[in-house]
Amino acid sequence: MQNLNEILKQHIVQAAHELYNVSLDTVELQQTKKEFVGDVTLVVFPLLRHIKANPVQLGEQIGEYLKVRLPELVTDYNVIKGFLNLVIADSYYLNFLSEIKDNSQFGLATPNSKEAILVEYSSPNTNKPLHLGHIRNNLLGYSVAEILKAAGHKVYKTQIINDRGIHICKSMVAWQRFGNGETPESTGLKGDKLVGNYYVAFDKAYKAEIQELVEQGKTKEEAEKQAPIFVAAQEMLRQWEAGKPEVIELWKQMNEWVYEGFAVTYKNLGVDFDSYYYESNTYLLGKDIVELGLQKGVFFKKDDGSVWCDLTADGLDEKLVLRADGTSVYITQDMGTATQRVSDYPDVKGMVYTVGNEQDYHFKVLFLILKKLGYDWASHLYHLSYGMVDLPSGKMKSREGTVVDADDLIAEMEQTAKEISQELGKLDGYTEAQKEALYHTIGLGALKYYILKVDPKKRILFDPKESIDFQGNTGPFIQYTYARIQSILRKYAEIGAVTTGVMPENLHEKEKILLKSITLFPSVVQDAADNYSPAVIANYVYDLVKDFNSFYQNISILGEEEDRKRHFRVALSKKIAEIIAVALKMLGIQVPDRM
Repeated sequence: MQNLNEILKQHIVQAAHELYNVSLDTVELQQTKKEFVGDVTLVVFPLLRHIKANPVQLGEQIGEYLKVRLPELVTDYNVIKGFLNLVIADSYYLNFLSEIKDNSQFGLATPNSKEAILVEYSSPNTNKPLHLGHIRNNLLGYSVAEILKAAGHKVYKTQIINDRGIHICKSMVAWQRFGNGETPESTGLKGDKLVGNYYVAFDKAYKAEIQELVEQGKTKEEAEKQAPIFVAAQEMLRQWEAGKPEVIELWKQMNEWVYEGFAVTYKNLGVDFDSYYYESNTYLLGKDIVELGLQKGVFFKKDDGSVWCDLTADGLDEKLVLRADGTSVYITQDMGTATQRVSDYPDVKGMVYTVGNEQDYHFKVLFLILKKLGYDWASHLYHLSYGMVDLPSGKMKSREGTVVDADDLIAEMEQTAKEISQELGKLDGYTEAQKEALYHTIGLGALKYYILKVDPKKRILFDPKESIDFQGNTGPFIQYTYARIQSILRKYAEIGAVTTGVMPENLHEKEKILLKSITLFPSVVQDAADNYSPAVIANYVYDLVKDFNSFYQNISILGEEEDRKRHFRVALSKKIAEIIAVALKMLGIQVPDRM
């Protein structure tokens, strides 16, 4: 079935040509606002650049043209200032539902029909467990990957693990000094939590040593550099870079503990990856690119031997890309990793980096340098920048042990879902295993939706209890609506009724609102993909669910006496449920059949 807006645009262009002998290049259509009568609105003002006329008169003339030429589609119109509101025939929406009701792929583009994109997310340090900030990162990256897939892209999900550096050595030194050989097995702790405890222990010991040195007459700056435990961490880093066997062995062992812990968290969170990159393997990458950049004149060398890129003409600063001693900086590594990924995935035409907004400048510089180096794929790089997540209790600090652990938060969400579900008393007849599975589905759905409904760039104040409210703009409210529709479908099947192809002759206003929303779904998916924004999907599905609940409360579905109206309302409800499930899947959220 031809897209409604495309049909209208063709005839509006034709109207301009026939009425005014003008060729239009663009026509702006939008949904009619709810306070006005109509379904589709033509914004008249842009046409005034081509047609010298009163906007109201112009709107009236185009409206009359469409009503006469398309009587089966445009049944009426009205003009409010510079806006032409068109009333679309019920038959269009009824035919639309007939065509898509059995299409389970409605709204989704053909798989792998568009260029391949690599999406990087998570990218944690191996010195602590994943926390609330990582949760937002993972949920955003995973959801964007799923949305890009839905829009037809081939997608590779990856991460780079920060498994080297002074912060890793701090946990290693603390374990050597205070660990007494303990392991995840001997303590019963997840490996990432065990290692994270020693990162906190390092900081505690470090602060105590600084205080002691200050009391002995050192300045704070001197004490910070001379504290024995810090000096030991620096020495361990040097030994790691020199490849000292026993240091490498400890590093491998403690990292393995962390990876096993991460795997459990990723599984609980419902995210996955196609590949992994490790900083210990990539930190030397990029040096060849620096040499290439020098040859091309993109970089220049200073007297001390350090290599720089002058970005002042682009409104940025000079950027160091190689130190005087020949060692890499982060930008060197990132240039190398980007080119390595293109080598590993030759079909990739773009990359999405899911990284907090404190790195905005870094990625602006990285993308610009890669463009200057002549990589054609560099114009298709995107920094999915996001704001911090705060809790009512305040900001989190890893080294002080005040972070909200991801596993603990997931467990808390499940517990809150359990308490609220028990209060509502909706779980009669469930086994304990079914109840636990439902608490997990509701708890995670609440967490994911609360975070993803917000524009990624905005900072979030996360309130676990508010997120699990069964009313309002929450995951559980949407999940409950899906379960409600499943209940309707089960009851309909029980009475032996089957959905037929016979449609009613006209629509109730509430039915038409729902059908209009359904027609928007394919463009919403594309819009979310174009803007790398799960919030577009989240807000669409919430509006759809609100409209369904208004329909449900005002119109009888199974109680409707006229067969074809009852059949139609069941078919409409079934399609709404399918779209809810598809939309929530893009957000990484499961839907329960019963709640």
